[in-house]
Amino acid sequence: MAPVATELRPLEMVALAYEALALEPSVARKPSSSSCTDRSMALDPSAVPVSAPATTERDGGRGAGSTPAAMERDGGSGAGVVPTAAERDASCGDRCIEVMEEDTCCVRYVCMGPNPMMARYVYALIFLITNLLAWTVRDYGHSALGELQRLKGCQGARYCLGAEGVLRISLGCFLFFFVMFLSTARTRKTHDCRNSWHSEWWPVKIALWMALTAVPFFAPSPLIQLYGKVAHFGAGAFLVIQLISVTRFITWLNDCCRSEKNLKRCHMQVQVVSIVAYVGGLLGIVLMYVWYAPTRSCKLNILFITVTLVLVQLMTFISVNSKVKAGYLAPGLMGIYVVFLCWSAIRSEPHTEICNKKALVATSADWLNIASFVIAVIVVVAATFSTGIDSKCLQFKRTETESEDDDIPYGFGFFHFVFAMGAMYFAMLFLGWNAHQKMEKWTIDVGWASAWVRIGNEWLAAIAYIWMIIAPIVWKSRQVGSSSTCA
Repeated sequence: MAPVATELRPLEMVALAYEALALEPSVARKPSSSSCTDRSMALDPSAVPVSAPATTERDGGRGAGSTPAAMERDGGSGAGVVPTAAERDASCGDRCIEVMEEDTCCVRYVCMGPNPMMARYVYALIFLITNLLAWTVRDYGHSALGELQRLKGCQGARYCLGAEGVLRISLGCFLFFFVMFLSTARTRKTHDCRNSWHSEWWPVKIALWMALTAVPFFAPSPLIQLYGKVAHFGAGAFLVIQLISVTRFITWLNDCCRSEKNLKRCHMQVQVVSIVAYVGGLLGIVLMYVWYAPTRSCKLNILFITVTLVLVQLMTFISVNSKVKAGYLAPGLMGIYVVFLCWSAIRSEPHTEICNKKALVATSADWLNIASFVIAVIVVVAATFSTGIDSKCLQFKRTETESEDDDIPYGFGFFHFVFAMGAMYFAMLFLGWNAHQKMEKWTIDVGWASAWVRIGNEWLAAIAYIWMIIAPIVWKSRQVGSSSTCA
């Protein structure tokens, strides 16, 4: 009777090989030529027990088998290496799976750790929902939130709707991101437990956000009014961080395009972009004269536009100076930026202003006003998001040790701090920087206080840019002077 052929499973084959090698000690035990990559290891009989399961799952490196760090320490074979406790706990929250490939008898490590790059979009979505909630409370809260009359702190819903309702929503958003800032500050490693808290645990964090959003509605009105005053400074800090981020990006882009590596290759493109930006800034100034200063009685608008023109010319003159030699690209882009800030400042003037004809047109067409409002909210969220991930904008000096230690894609603490300041900023936009004025429906950042804040932001941006390009020359001359004096 012919023997019945049986199909051996991979682990049975390994067991047979182990028995054969045990009987023949002279046979060299080497991994197969088709060994796995750096994150895989050959199933050498001496390394894998026969009773080991084909697939094991571990959390944070706590389990049997060899970790990638252990294999690298052992020359890549992973044979007979037992991971240390430090290696088992190296990844906090990383979920790694050892998967055995039947064809090559190899174990491949698949790690599914926290994803901070995706987490930032979730935080931006939470911030956007909070903005829409604040707008709903301001414009439609009187009809939709009648139940607030039962809350003691609201005093008949009078202090939980309108301007104060916006402040309460803003306070809840600020508390959420400030708690996240305190719990993630100074995180430098991706395997840190705080990375898992920043990038995962979404049910807990959403519940925390909802709870902190509801808590301010139980707070007394004087406390909310105090927060409204503090929010002015927080919103101002947000604007300063934002303009520094934009200015440093423009100077970085200018230095990158003017470097020896890119100058020859991108010379023509840089010249075209510089000319277009400079001409575009001048064209914007001309259009503002036509639209917002039609008569000599519009003295304030004429002053704003004229100062903007002087700042554009001053930035260009300093940039092309023989000592600075910054070129035309940076002043051209900064010119576009300050012209935009001037335009937004004039647009923030009250709609009853006779010189603001474009604002009157916007109020007469509902669809245009609504579209402007939606775009403004999206811009606020996008500006907060882009500023939050630029954690290096305030790091003027950085040691090599810190650069080597940090392996996170962006600063988690700085990210949440910017969003906390952004919570105060959107409150000021919805209130026109004045909690005592009544805002019209579908309006944002309207009022004389808003206009002056925008103008101050424009002037500060121009000063910051000028200082950034002349500071190296000033410090260099001071160092030369001090060295000659000591000599």
